[in-house]
Amino acid sequence: MKITTILPVYKNHVLFINNLKKNWQFIKDTELIIIDDASHEDIAARVKKISADIIFLENKKNLGFAKSVNKAASYARTDLIMLLNSDVQLIDNSYITAIQYFEHNPKIFGVSFLQIEKHQDLVGKNQIAFINGLIRHNKAVDLKAGDTAWLEGGSMIVRRDYFENLGGFDQLYAPFYWEDIDLSYRALKHGFKLRFEPGIKVFHNHQSTIGKYFSRSQIKRISYRNSFIFTWKNIHDRKLIFQHLMLLPFNIIYMLIRKEIEFSLGLIDAIRLLPQIIKKRKTEKKNMVIKDKDILKKVSDYV
Repeated sequence: MKITTILPVYKNHVLFINNLKKNWQFIKDTELIIIDDASHEDIAARVKKISADIIFLENKKNLGFAKSVNKAASYARTDLIMLLNSDVQLIDNSYITAIQYFEHNPKIFGVSFLQIEKHQDLVGKNQIAFINGLIRHNKAVDLKAGDTAWLEGGSMIVRRDYFENLGGFDQLYAPFYWEDIDLSYRALKHGFKLRFEPGIKVFHNHQSTIGKYFSRSQIKRISYRNSFIFTWKNIHDRKLIFQHLMLLPFNIIYMLIRKEIEFSLGLIDAIRLLPQIIKKRKTEKKNMVIKDKDILKKVSDYV
């Protein structure tokens, strides 16, 4: 099985080119697709200096992470797709070992890597839980190889055909955050498996681009909005939805007391997208194989 590496980039070209040069020795034998999300920083010329074989795509206007990756994936010609964010550095070519999981188990949707954050925190294995009416996502304490609740969108390998059959990343989450959690949850509801492999390590300078071009308040607002989109679109268990709606006023008040105004603003932003969310909700309900309660019971135990 062969791999296509997809590198989405938005501005911050110095960081991106530096990481591309460091990663090149490990990914030069893969099909490499770079998609520039309207950075307007003449990244194409810098990329071609590294290799003329790199497939370079450039959006005329900013489309966000999800739509950019989906566009790049449509150009891929291999069985597997590896996604690397512009702030990720490979340590070696150990990602090749992930191929064995796809070859031996057709239920494997994707494999997530161990990320070494800038303060040496280790992440990559995750859990999801439904607590007090809200979906919560956290890193797992146990970083042993095995199942994970969601794949890290900036350092993972997925089957291209499964990715495309699920419609790729949902563009409702633009410009960023929750796309990978949403994709992973949909994969689980379709009966696929998600694996975490700590033997594949990368360095990750988290929010090095997002934090440079978006304020902390904007980032929190978008994240809260997307958490509502995720819940309204993907949670079909009536008991859980009822609990979510009944506790929502209390959660709003609680967040206001904590001066988390972004929670309420994110809620308003999500309500504006309700017609689109409902349409997608109906589609997901029609296609699901595994029930919410069964998934949440399992993925909340990845500690």
